Amino acid sequence: MTKHYTLSQLADAVGADLQGDPDQPIEKIATLLNAGGQDIAFLANKKYRSQLAATQAGAVILAPSEAEHFPGNKLICDNPYVAYAKLAQYMDTTPDSAQGIHERASVHESVKLGNNVSIGANAVIEAGVELGDDVQIGPGCFVGKHTRIGAKTKLWANVTIYHEVVIGESCLFQSGAVIGSDGFGYANEGGEWVKIPQLGSVIIGNRVEVGASTTIDRGALDDTVIHDNVILDNQIQIAHNVEIGYGTAIAGCSVMAGSVKIGKYCQIGGMVAVNGHNEVCDGVVITGMSMVTKGISEPGIYSSGMPHTTNKEWRKNIAHLRNLSDFKARLKALESLTEQLKHTDN
Repeated sequence: MTKHYTLSQLADAVGADLQGDPDQPIEKIATLLNAGGQDIAFLANKKYRSQLAATQAGAVILAPSEAEHFPGNKLICDNPYVAYAKLAQYMDTTPDSAQGIHERASVHESVKLGNNVSIGANAVIEAGVELGDDVQIGPGCFVGKHTRIGAKTKLWANVTIYHEVVIGESCLFQSGAVIGSDGFGYANEGGEWVKIPQLGSVIIGNRVEVGASTTIDRGALDDTVIHDNVILDNQIQIAHNVEIGYGTAIAGCSVMAGSVKIGKYCQIGGMVAVNGHNEVCDGVVITGMSMVTKGISEPGIYSSGMPHTTNKEWRKNIAHLRNLSDFKARLKALESLTEQLKHTDN
């Protein structure tokens, strides 16, 4: 059933200034292009300003500098995109991952349950686990022995949390995430691989979000550590003994190899690979498809991925790339000849 809000309710929810009809009914958030008369839209990018003239939205969220371009109902705030995010939370209709403790959930008698814990069908909660208040464990999840999960953390269906993992409060794990599996630790003895048991754990802070099918390996000796307010997209690999600093965001399909340390407030694009035992300082942005082969000690934007081009241009560039060693040798010979000619002239 659709819930209705008034524009004044939404203004109060995000702390925006209201210009227009405070009783304007709002049902949902929509884009400027597709909004109807009971929708609220937002303008966060100036390149969409031209859509203001034609939008049918019942109200629009705007920055003060854009307010004059829209004559209708509006919410004025300094950061429309953040206001949109907060409004989406306020109007969120996402259901709980579980409600109550399902009769087909397997919960060991020694498990410590906080208030209002929910556990879905076919979930398995092993001995010694501690679940804080308002924790939600979706259907088919597994939580291993002596793991601790903080209040208001939510696991969607089929999340696997291995033994002795520590997870903070208000975290979110999407389906298929695997936390605390073995790191890739082996010794080679005459061509035979000898497995090294991974004796560390995974420590996850508060307000961390982990995407679908993302994997975070436990440490070999020390722990793998994900600090507060980190967001990890889908299908990311976090290897053993990695540490990711406060407020860092990593996009999908990226790989952090063993013992990598990522600083605070970093932004790492999709399909980035950071080689093992490297350290990235605070405030670094790494664009998509980059390969980080050595540590980064200065904040800034770093890239190494090759942007796409036509196949014809790419083939030509690759041909030049293959001949770089020859070009270098010819250039050195030319420089040597130039020096000889200078001495001859003198």
